[in-house]
Amino acid sequence: MLSCQVIMNALDHLAPRSLAEDWDNPGLLVGSFAQKVSRIMVALDVDDAVVDEAIERKADMIVAHHPAIFHGMKQLRTDLPLGRRLAKLVTHHIAVAAAHTNLDIARGGVNDVLAARLGLEKLSAFVVTGESDGEVESLGRIGTLPAPVSIEDFAGHVKTSLHVSHVRLAAAANRPVRCVAVCGGAGAEFIDKAAIRGADVYVTGDVKYHEAQRAVELGMHVVDAGHFGTEFPVVSVLAEHLRAALENERGEIEIFITNRQQDVFQVVI
Repeated sequence: MLSCQVIMNALDHLAPRSLAEDWDNPGLLVGSFAQKVSRIMVALDVDDAVVDEAIERKADMIVAHHPAIFHGMKQLRTDLPLGRRLAKLVTHHIAVAAAHTNLDIARGGVNDVLAARLGLEKLSAFVVTGESDGEVESLGRIGTLPAPVSIEDFAGHVKTSLHVSHVRLAAAANRPVRCVAVCGGAGAEFIDKAAIRGADVYVTGDVKYHEAQRAVELGMHVVDAGHFGTEFPVVSVLAEHLRAALENERGEIEIFITNRQQDVFQVVI
């Protein structure tokens, strides 16, 4: 077993909390830094299915991308979904930690994993958030494909590479794709920035109708691969990072990923 503090130190090394946006809520959200942990489950969300799975698989801790507690709480109502989940976690002594925007920004985090899945090369910063050790930190990444492709072929490539059931494409005329901007999760607010940076296509999730329309008016394609689809690939990578970071610690630890988490959306044809 390892203390929760040791695990949080490893997580902070991988995705420093200092990188997180001011409005975010990463870190240890349930449990104690002193409690002992022998089994960690890594997931994207801490939803009911994940909590039940953690209990059944005897996990002592859940490390997730999305914070289990996001907004301030004034009551712990066990007749409501969040309160019921938190009560269940406390009852079963399961600690919960989150690495959210800090993992989005971190090198090797959400956006580097997304870019790698899509085969992008020559990556550079997209939405600059700060500077650390002389290097620029940013949300999202911009990179290039080895060779230009049609937008239809690229959209198919995104679908296959992310193992999603579908993507939504807003195509802007007959513009070949070489320069690609990506932002895992909900990144539609950066459509104008992607266009200004010269991206042929922007890959993100949760794009609304008028936002897609705006991208097309700017002459840039948009591929919406979903919030889940653009972020879930980081889960397995995060698990591997934690295994590597903790392998030399004194104490046995087992790290595994959820096998029940799925996109809240289903496609009905």
